[in-house]
Amino acid sequence: MTLSFDPMAQTYTRLPSELYRFHDPSPVSSPTCIVWNDDLAHELGIQPWNSPTDLANVFSGNRMIGGARPLAQAYLGHQFGHLAMLGDGRAILLGEWLSPAGQRVDIQLKGAGRTPFSRRGDGRAAMGPMLREYLVSEAMNALGIPTTRSLAVVATGDLVVRESMLPGAVLTRVASSHIRVGTFEYAAMVTTASVLRQLTEYSIDRHYPDCRQSETMIVSFLNHVIDRQAYLVAQWMLVGFVHGVMNTDNMAISGETIDYGPCAFIDTYHPQTVFSSIDTYGRYSFGNQPAIAAWNVSRFAESLLSLIHPEPAEAMTIAEGCCREFMRQFHTYWIDGMRRKLGLLQAQSDDEPLIDEFLSMLSQTAIDYTGSFHALLRPSVTIPERDRDAWNHWKRQWDSRLQTQPYSRDEVASVMGSVNPIIIPRNAHVEAVLGAALEGNMRPFSNFMASVRHPFSPSNWDSNFAIPLPVDPSYHTVCGT
Repeated sequence: MTLSFDPMAQTYTRLPSELYRFHDPSPVSSPTCIVWNDDLAHELGIQPWNSPTDLANVFSGNRMIGGARPLAQAYLGHQFGHLAMLGDGRAILLGEWLSPAGQRVDIQLKGAGRTPFSRRGDGRAAMGPMLREYLVSEAMNALGIPTTRSLAVVATGDLVVRESMLPGAVLTRVASSHIRVGTFEYAAMVTTASVLRQLTEYSIDRHYPDCRQSETMIVSFLNHVIDRQAYLVAQWMLVGFVHGVMNTDNMAISGETIDYGPCAFIDTYHPQTVFSSIDTYGRYSFGNQPAIAAWNVSRFAESLLSLIHPEPAEAMTIAEGCCREFMRQFHTYWIDGMRRKLGLLQAQSDDEPLIDEFLSMLSQTAIDYTGSFHALLRPSVTIPERDRDAWNHWKRQWDSRLQTQPYSRDEVASVMGSVNPIIIPRNAHVEAVLGAALEGNMRPFSNFMASVRHPFSPSNWDSNFAIPLPVDPSYHTVCGT
């Protein structure tokens, strides 16, 4: 089978050349496809390859896809609050693909070699982080959280130099686009007003075409992006996900989770939880994610000021008004989600204090966050003995609250079961299956993938992956790509 892009459908290349550089992937020595996403390939209308060798060559970058005009995108980024010139340093966009349903997506190779934006990097990626991104992004998709997807991981047969010599790999990433807040920062600060306007109108047409119907199209666009980011971060918080590196270049305007580096899921509930080994001061801690997202959308709004209104003072006033809505929107999405997680199906004024007390109780105990919601309805879920008094005190309030709404326990349990995952990519399990994969045994990885793809369905997972393992307080993740 031959995969080919329609050159006429490659819309990003119609934008000014300041926003990208054409650049081909660098060849690798001995590509082997170690993970292939059949479900995603079917959804995209990509048929299986007759030859595994052909598949590996295509998705390592060794063989060019027909119609492709590979490019690296330019962008800036506030990294830990400091502005830097960035761009795709190891990622190369092969082209845009139209699915049978008419969905336009980017197909990108991550770890495909140096680009004009690589700075001092080698442009390559290690196998462990590429498998982690594949695993966590597909788990997030199964949880119903907006995310980029992963189509393939191809081992390169080459070593990359990090803290030690590591096996290299190329990840094929699928996204509704790779346009970031940092893309707009670049357009506003480095290019011209014309380039910024063209990027903005292109982004509106691609992601938020309804904005064209508004008399204040740019403000409508800003509001849409703010809303999508508020929704996204609320979903992260509800499942205990820590992105780990919420720089503005890692924030997609589509509202998809992008760039899985030092990401992880919390076990016990502590808002100050940090997993990233380089987040020394907790800027991107679990509980600080809403505030950082609000900060990031403010940087996005700043990049649009010249388009919002010709008078700078008026543009700033409008933008500030839009950005102030972020926390309100986030809170609405989050509180609605927490109500469903706790079975509070008829909103009442005292719900928020009850939820706050629940989280406060969890933060002072060793109770597993994900398991806590199931423990409310399943006595078989164990609560640590030292925490049972605090748990039972709160649960009595919860039981009383449920009695005030006209729903049976079965109805409550049904809703709670539909939004509370049993399986998440728990850190200890993730490290174990990645460790086995790096030793050449992909079976544990495949078994884990089969479980995390069905996080709510008991008939499709290995129950061992639902068991919380002892928490290592010193556990840290690294970007490592």
